[in-house]
Amino acid sequence: MADKIKLLLAEDEAALGQIIKESLETRDFDVTLCENGEKAFEKYKTEAPEILVLDVMMPKKDGFTLAKDIRAIDDTIPIIFLTAKSQTADVVEGFSIGGNDYLKKPFSMEELIIRVHNLLKRKQVQSASKVIEIGDYMFDFPKQQLLYKNDDVQQLTHREAHLLFHLIKNKNQVLDRSLILNKLWGTDDFFSARSMDVFITKLRKKLKKDEKIQIINVRGYGYKLTI
Repeated sequence: MADKIKLLLAEDEAALGQIIKESLETRDFDVTLCENGEKAFEKYKTEAPEILVLDVMMPKKDGFTLAKDIRAIDDTIPIIFLTAKSQTADVVEGFSIGGNDYLKKPFSMEELIIRVHNLLKRKQVQSASKVIEIGDYMFDFPKQQLLYKNDDVQQLTHREAHLLFHLIKNKNQVLDRSLILNKLWGTDDFFSARSMDVFITKLRKKLKKDEKIQIINVRGYGYKLTI
């Protein structure tokens, strides 16, 4: 039996939220329902969902703000916005901050489910092309795995994988310290910088079997991955 798809639903209308949750669960989704944006952000960090369905108008943290916070640490997870608004400006804002789709209330459950499946299929196609060769390693970004010479597999954490992805994307160039701290940690303060140093040390250890690969500390600027 296939694993259920983990979906995070943020909807402050209790009745509507429950209807959506139950409808999705009858179609093999594992749904986490949150009634406000703050709770949804915490659940996102602990539950590792595969797709997000976010109401725009919510207490404590609205859907757009929630999406911005999530996009700062995850630029691949599909996001669908639910809204009672129909102004063009709201639609544009939703897409500009990283939304993948937009559904206006009231909507049919069938339409929501089709859109969810379409986004998941699109992500699978994109993910298939994100296996990157780096020296003697293959880096599978979607699976967060490092494969050494087709036999030794190391599992990376979410943050390790994203940090390595950005280092590779800027290979042989300096990766700006403040830029990556703000993107992955949400701040570039002292404690986050020390945390990033620890993650760099961990990545060096995981890449040590290939002596051609180095992650160099460029003092005052950031880090550079060289091969």
